Amino acid sequence: MKQNFTVRQGALDGVQAFLSVAQHRSFRRAAAELGVTPSAISQAVRALETRVGAALFIRTTRSVGLTEAGERFFARARPAFEELVAASGAARELGQRPAGLLRLTVPRAVVPILLEPLVASFCQAYPEIEVELAASEELVDLAAEGFDAGIRMGQFIAPDMVAVRLTKPLPLVIVGSPAYLARRGRPERPDDLRGHACMRLRRSNGALASWSLDDKGRSIEIVVSGPFIANDFPTMLGAAIEGVGLAQMPAPLAASAVAAGKLIPVLEQFAPMTPGVFLYYPGHRQIMPKLRAFIDHVKGRSGTTA
Repeated sequence: MKQNFTVRQGALDGVQAFLSVAQHRSFRRAAAELGVTPSAISQAVRALETRVGAALFIRTTRSVGLTEAGERFFARARPAFEELVAASGAARELGQRPAGLLRLTVPRAVVPILLEPLVASFCQAYPEIEVELAASEELVDLAAEGFDAGIRMGQFIAPDMVAVRLTKPLPLVIVGSPAYLARRGRPERPDDLRGHACMRLRRSNGALASWSLDDKGRSIEIVVSGPFIANDFPTMLGAAIEGVGLAQMPAPLAASAVAAGKLIPVLEQFAPMTPGVFLYYPGHRQIMPKLRAFIDHVKGRSGTTA
């Protein structure tokens, strides 16, 4: 059976005063403990009794005792109030120092080239923070999915997010394996791509991304075709190394394969620039210390500025 946790506005007012009076059996001692006047304590308790609909104390000129209703209220309210105080303290602790679980959503491609060294040094610097990486190409709703921040290429970040640059602008390179280029030839002009097996990227919204090129400052969008579609760059990179076809991706992803001779860049003079990679998060008034620590750490390691 679903419980209803709705509480009337002000329903908890006076509970602390009640608990203090019940513990000390004295309005005056409760007032001293809470740093208010006995009159204020009396008013708070009377207001609470009115809301509850029952007398909670038996008052005489010499003593203060609990009614049966007061005994029941005390038995249930005391542990609940102590739990609320503990919960407040736990939340306050996370708001005062870098600790707790830091959840990040990131594309798979970013993990090995950017995050692995950053996370290793961050975990060493902040042992009280647990880092959880959810590698996915989906553009998730950070708040709805419980993430503290995300990492994405700049062009995919919503304008209402705060963005912190992690890399400089990156070129998009077109690469192919030596075997593929020996078999199909090397494209020399953008139009040559129409005769090649070009791998395509499936966006998280289901659309197939076209290829972008730059012809002396003029942006060119080419709808390519080919035998292979992937939803992330690492998969596309592996297929390109195996000779499936040409692939377009951010230069750092292909750098090691190019250096090893497994891939060869083509049409380099037409490589467009992307905004680069950014950390992004909702524009809260107050950033939790765990996220602030991560932001400062990545800025220091990458040498970039927000």
